[in-house]
Amino acid sequence: MFLIDSELEVLTAFRRNLHRRPEVSGEERETAETIIAALGETKPDAVVTGLGGHGVAAIYEGREPGPTLMVRAELDGLPIEEISEISHRSEIQGKGHLCGHDGHMTILMALAKGLGQKRPAKGRAILMFQPAEENGAGAAAVLADPQFTEIKPNLVFSLHNFPGLSFGRAALRAGPVNCASRGMRVSLSGKMAHASTPEDGLAPTFAVASLLSELTALGNNGPLDEDYTLVTVTHARIGEAAFGISPGYAEIWATLRTLTDERMADLVTRAEALVAKEAAAARLKVTIGY
Repeated sequence: MFLIDSELEVLTAFRRNLHRRPEVSGEERETAETIIAALGETKPDAVVTGLGGHGVAAIYEGREPGPTLMVRAELDGLPIEEISEISHRSEIQGKGHLCGHDGHMTILMALAKGLGQKRPAKGRAILMFQPAEENGAGAAAVLADPQFTEIKPNLVFSLHNFPGLSFGRAALRAGPVNCASRGMRVSLSGKMAHASTPEDGLAPTFAVASLLSELTALGNNGPLDEDYTLVTVTHARIGEAAFGISPGYAEIWATLRTLTDERMADLVTRAEALVAKEAAAARLKVTIGY
């Protein structure tokens, strides 16, 4: 281990500072500035900024020519209120590092300290802090950025925290480890009516009630193997916040998860078929977006 106790203490404080100041996808300006400042202490050979948004990449050149290896973490937090009593809890209302990206950035910063002490024997190492992972936009934006062409790696490593794994341990496996995730937004449009005469409208009430359970039931929640599927309804809204109106519009947001692309395609097909069935039964117009 190349880190001494005092450096671990500095990294602990660094992570807690990131945890206090979460920024959501596309807004990670302050986080990127914090990363850039901390990377400067490790004296990288170059730092690429504004990568795919607020992305940052630090480059450490090896002593001899060779392949380029990249290790990736994420910058963004989630639009979720952190309810906690810890001293370093989020100071930003409605935002929190509740997926562990503050920890991922700190792991890369520890690696930066190691690379600052000892460069690769061959090739170059790149530490990439990707923006907008949570909303799915960041990876595509980074790949489309002309700056990425200059640092395109031969090999990329990514990592994720693993709740429940014993302290001090890491886990590896062949093939996919984490699920693919796809956000599905269903819009159901009918016709509003007065609450005293709901028969004059087309309300999505019963379609929503059915879909909340039917979509969830598409997940098998079994072992994390190639057949794994999970559907989590994350948000639902129906009508207006009023007592006098029978609703004419509703939305359901759901997160679909599978371990393989093939299973995701199948899950999307089945989810869309359920939505179409319920919409047709209630004579509603339906729009599905991802």
